[in-house]
Amino acid sequence: MIQFDAVHKRFPNGTTAVHDLTLDMPEGGVTVLVGSSGCGKTTTLRMINRMVEPTSGTIKVGGKDVTDQDAAALRRSIGYVIQQSGLFPHRTVLDNIATVPLLLGHGRRKARARAAELLETVGLTAEAGKRYPHQLSGGQQQRVGVARALAADPPVLLMDEPFGAVDPVVRTQLQDELLRLQKELSKTIVFVTHDVDEAVRLGDRIAIFRTGGHLVQCAPPAELLARPADDFVADFLGAERGLKLLSLKTLAAVPQGPAPEGDTWSLVCDETGRPLHWASQRTELPVRPLRDGDSLLAALDESLASPTGLVARVDAAGVLTGVSSRDDIHAHAGQAHADARVAA
Repeated sequence: MIQFDAVHKRFPNGTTAVHDLTLDMPEGGVTVLVGSSGCGKTTTLRMINRMVEPTSGTIKVGGKDVTDQDAAALRRSIGYVIQQSGLFPHRTVLDNIATVPLLLGHGRRKARARAAELLETVGLTAEAGKRYPHQLSGGQQQRVGVARALAADPPVLLMDEPFGAVDPVVRTQLQDELLRLQKELSKTIVFVTHDVDEAVRLGDRIAIFRTGGHLVQCAPPAELLARPADDFVADFLGAERGLKLLSLKTLAAVPQGPAPEGDTWSLVCDETGRPLHWASQRTELPVRPLRDGDSLLAALDESLASPTGLVARVDAAGVLTGVSSRDDIHAHAGQAHADARVAA
């Protein structure tokens, strides 16, 4: 666990970056720090590994005060990923990843073997390890940055807007990769972003800051969206926070029945039972099958696009299991909002 107790940071020019921050970041979870520019979220992150020293208060990582530890040793024990990946341009990808294990005294062979394992872990080929950073795409460079941060198997991973410099499609892929890695590795992750949608998608807990380094609210995403602490939080989350809440709820509990036959529209499947399209006597329209793990928001979107108001449901292999109605999806969406308010 990472613990902030009455932490204050004032810079020499008199600017208060963080004001009296008391906050617990649970072990094995993703805590997202979010807010507009200048609200203190990056300063908060950088105080954890002492790249910025607190003016007052206490910060503990794993029960140990960070100021009682050697700063260089502390930084080597904590993974750190930044927006521009921060790779050494004159070293190969493999040697970039091996940097921290070498600093920790691991032999070169062992460090490179670890680097090769991590290339695969973050979804890159062995061939990529032979290249230099400038020969990789932005998304690939960010994967290398994550691999390098994981190389010494640190219990804590700090991520400062790591996906902010890539296009939206690559950003979504990197978010998916981080969620997959976290499911496997269960690191204690502190993630800084200014993007509310990214915070909701990645965070187990979201801490919202306002200008002057004031923490306004910290809560799980569903609670935050259902019951913002004040108007500032509500405005920051945006008018579509109800839709964001539905992105957290899955389709699994929504009932399903057999696909219609002999009606105006029918669902056409291939010989293996995979849905192909909706068909009427005069036309065909596309179908987007959904799985149990897809969100209620995706289901609402598809029910509106469907000519029948029905959503095709498929199993992990893509084979049709049934259809769900727009009314049932709406009912579960309303229940999700009600449950979130009660829980909050």
